[in-house]
Amino acid sequence: MASPILPNTSNFLGVALVVNRLRDGPLFVFHYPSRILQPCASPSQKRVSRDELDDDDELLNQVSHPPFEAPSGSLPKSADLQNWNHDDHLETDKGSHIVPWEHVAGYPTKDLESLLTPNRAFHKKLFHVSLEQLCFASYPIYVPENGIWRKKKKQPKYQPPKSPENTDSATKYGDSSILASEVPQIETKDMAEDATAGNLPDEADEKKSGMTMFNLVFILNPKKHEAKELAENLYIHIIKKVNKAYKYSQQKSDFVWKESKRILALKDKGRETKTKMSTVWKEILEVSSLAASMQDVYEAVSHNRIAALQLETAEGAVTHSVQIPVPFYLPDLPLDDESGSKGLWITTANSFVEEDSLNDPSFLDKNFALLLMSDEKKIIAELQADPDETTAAMVEFVRLSKPTMSFHQIGQGTALSPAQVRKYAQHFIFWRRAIAIPPLHARDVYILSPNSDMSRLPRASQAWARAFPLAPPLPEFLAALSAAPRPYKLFAPSKNHRPTYLSMLAWLMRGGWVTQLCTFAYVVVWPEILYEVDYELEAEELLREAQAQHDEHPRASFSTDTSAESSHPPSSSPPSVSGDARLTSPPSFPDPFATDNDLTSGGGGHSPPADPPLPPSMTSSTATIRSPTAIRTAGEQAAEQARLDRLATRAHQAAAEKAAAHARRPAPQRTAHPSTNDAPHLAHLTPYVIADAGRVGERESRYLAAIGRRLPERLAHPTNTATGGGGKGKEPAMGAIIKGPTATGAGPNANPRAAWPVFWKYFNGRCALERVALHEDMKRRDAWNLLNAMSEYLLCVRHW
Repeated sequence: MASPILPNTSNFLGVALVVNRLRDGPLFVFHYPSRILQPCASPSQKRVSRDELDDDDELLNQVSHPPFEAPSGSLPKSADLQNWNHDDHLETDKGSHIVPWEHVAGYPTKDLESLLTPNRAFHKKLFHVSLEQLCFASYPIYVPENGIWRKKKKQPKYQPPKSPENTDSATKYGDSSILASEVPQIETKDMAEDATAGNLPDEADEKKSGMTMFNLVFILNPKKHEAKELAENLYIHIIKKVNKAYKYSQQKSDFVWKESKRILALKDKGRETKTKMSTVWKEILEVSSLAASMQDVYEAVSHNRIAALQLETAEGAVTHSVQIPVPFYLPDLPLDDESGSKGLWITTANSFVEEDSLNDPSFLDKNFALLLMSDEKKIIAELQADPDETTAAMVEFVRLSKPTMSFHQIGQGTALSPAQVRKYAQHFIFWRRAIAIPPLHARDVYILSPNSDMSRLPRASQAWARAFPLAPPLPEFLAALSAAPRPYKLFAPSKNHRPTYLSMLAWLMRGGWVTQLCTFAYVVVWPEILYEVDYELEAEELLREAQAQHDEHPRASFSTDTSAESSHPPSSSPPSVSGDARLTSPPSFPDPFATDNDLTSGGGGHSPPADPPLPPSMTSSTATIRSPTAIRTAGEQAAEQARLDRLATRAHQAAAEKAAAHARRPAPQRTAHPSTNDAPHLAHLTPYVIADAGRVGERESRYLAAIGRRLPERLAHPTNTATGGGGKGKEPAMGAIIKGPTATGAGPNANPRAAWPVFWKYFNGRCALERVALHEDMKRRDAWNLLNAMSEYLLCVRHW
């Protein structure tokens, strides 16, 4: 799975705000960071030599690469231009000066503001334009058709009283979720004030706003093959949501235009006083929450963090958070150039989940636990700092969530329902406060992650020593995990140390230092079973053919004897004939030279009966034409009968030879361990692996049934390893790979033959055997005992 294209400081250059007024036209209000330089051309895009360009190409080249333009038409001194730091103002020879913020990414803002002001057709749509190497992506917002930003609240004529039924129906259809995801939160009292203000008489006389459009533009410099995906990711998760937050604030209190006027006034003042750009930008960011929100968006998104916006409007503070969701795991090792994926948790537990299982809440609840990415006390303090109606429940969820407990176990308590557990877990995972992992268990095997970022080892060692002062040093502990894989409980000095060592394991999982080594299985069919199923299928086929011949012979004889006496055609088609019955029965296919009665009559010994009466619609001339062509001569009938006799003889001989060959084959013999059966009649067969035992055809289902008949009905002495396998140099199916817990006696569910049809759906190479007990609500010991009993028929692999 390739990593998503995410913005960074190299492909995300900055953000800019452009507004449009009826009188002044488009205005380039603000951009961040203050200095956005024009990106350097790649070697493949270098300018061709002038000798290879004709006059038209040279003209186009000058147009596409305009020189640095000064407002007065004259340029400053070349030495000053080369040493310009893009912070001070430059003076030209004629006395005018160049303002540093009037050029962004190498282009004058006068040109960019016109380019980045699309018409109303792009209202609330993705506006994407390219300019040489740069890409501009935005979501323009236009004023409504009436020219007024503020919406008037319409009071309904009749408002039904609130009731629990109405509340439940609103929640059922997702009204609350839509408001929570699309509209920033505002205090309830502010909403009430808005409703009261909407009835004031002066609102009807509100003048049309001078600002007709605002557009928050994201300036990108992506690689050619990354441009589309990067723009789409930013548009869906960042651009659209931030512009909607601005639109909400503009409709409430004319926020965007008021802040724009404040920013433009500070820029004009700095232009008059020739203040440095850094000073002007610092002052703008201090006094304008709109400019500060643009700064937060750029700094957070370019560094793959969550952007928390806080817009100080006249109606109150509007807060909103946006981010690009990033995967917290990888199913495979990343490429060398994907440095951003280094250190992520590597596992296939999430990627191997089938789509049907994703829609099953019980499957996810049993298979995953929540691992908090920061300290529990810190998260609880953050929740209590901003209390609401769900704070108490979420705090309780944080206290109950342990990396060793699945969501299903948390939901079984009385404090939270399963629906609340899933909702809060999704909330913490989305906002990067936690990740979903398979529940940690002391008997599972954990190894050093091949995707761990060793450059962070010195700093991580210091944090490890502070968190676990009595534990071995982090490099030594990771080295021990890197040795021969073994259950994690063996690293703990005693059973009393296991809780501490599980906390150490959670710390390592949180940093992406370790991953679980899982066992995946396929069903292997040994030659003995292949031969047995093939022998049974062949015997059944011979039996069907013999039964068909026995059933068809009397029916064909009866049809031959009675058809000559009948002068009317039968109402149904004749049965098919096979074997010796074809010697006395007529052909089962229509003959173009035979009449309807000929098809049901006997052989050439019977004279053809009279033609059936013609329909009334047929004229005498038609009957005269049809009668000669429908008559078959005696010679033609004899030739047809001879041909059928030859075909029947050949079929009979083939069936006899097939039955004789089957009788000569050795009868299948069932042995205690099919994997070691080296009988001579099995030498030409090779073991067969079923890729997905949950989705098989007829023959593979027979293989599974034959394996089930060989399994014992009860486990008297469960063992850790399989006893079979390894015949003729073959490795055992599982051997030392599966090492479940030792049991002195069989549990109540220890019936391998009955469990085989239930378990074989997990033998597809995608479901880890360590989680079978979770799926089936069994004890780990019972599940491993059953798997060990089936181990001779399982081919196992181990990976993360």
